[in-house]
Amino acid sequence: MAYYASAKRKIREIALKTPVNQKRMSRIRTSLRKVEDAITTGTKEKAQAAFREMQPVLMAGGNKGMVHARMVSRKLSRLSARIKKMATSA
Repeated sequence: MAYYASAKRKIREIALKTPVNQKRMSRIRTSLRKVEDAITTGTKEKAQAAFREMQPVLMAGGNKGMVHARMVSRKLSRLSARIKKMATSA
């Protein structure tokens, strides 16, 4: 158990932030999964729509510090390349 006042405050702060952070991470993972599913099973238009919905969610996660900024740019780059590649194969 925390003894110092600052430690007690930090415990309260973490308790408030944890559900918010879990919700943000869940939203990021879900949006990434939707894009992956659209790429593997859907059309290019469906994949582009899912990508447009996913992009601001992922960028917000990077800005909030939920995920690393380089991970955000890597995911965006690789997913957009896969979507672009769908047109040449179809």
